[in-house]
Amino acid sequence: MIPSIIAIDGPAASGKSTIGALLAEKLGYIYFDTGVMYRAVTWAALERGMDIGDEAAVTALAERMQIDVLAPTVEDGRQYTVMCDGLDVTWAIRTPEVDQAVSPVSAYPGVRAAMTAQQRRIGLVGRVVMVGRDIGTVVLPEADLKIYLDASVEERACRRLAECLARGETTRFEQVLAAMKLRDQIDSGRAMAPLRPAEDAVIVDSTHLDIAGVMQVVEKLVDR
Repeated sequence: MIPSIIAIDGPAASGKSTIGALLAEKLGYIYFDTGVMYRAVTWAALERGMDIGDEAAVTALAERMQIDVLAPTVEDGRQYTVMCDGLDVTWAIRTPEVDQAVSPVSAYPGVRAAMTAQQRRIGLVGRVVMVGRDIGTVVLPEADLKIYLDASVEERACRRLAECLARGETTRFEQVLAAMKLRDQIDSGRAMAPLRPAEDAVIVDSTHLDIAGVMQVVEKLVDR
């Protein structure tokens, strides 16, 4: 039987979002990138001028926010539309400022608890490809198929740099690489729900694979 709940975890810019979206489209499943929830909270905190280090304030904000993930509402290359309290923030949550601040926000236990509850509600319905950093280990440990998608930090930094330049942002590879390494350190070292493969996850290294190559590997895992 084709797995109904598919979890794809991995570090930043490993290709999770792209592969998750393609797989969900192929299967006719819901595509849900859980990272957008943490990005939305981070964006909202920055917009309000909050101190990202104020855990209590950021947690309170997360608990009262309404975050919705919808099918694309604009044909501008987006994979989905992210609404934050009724406002389209799909691209606003992808800025370097959010990149730099999202890891500490996502490490706060209260923020993770608020987001995890929403994620489980959606995921347990089934017919979903859920993408994040702790889906197979915390959010949906009962997932039928768990994939951990990885790549070297240098390759991931190159991918993120290309995304930034395509949006007209000015940055350098060294800056992106340093930010990527810091984010990996925070994500892997946090006390609650650290980034790591689930014990029963299949690890897929995408460093030397293009999108088509990764999809071939993933489709075989789905059909096995």
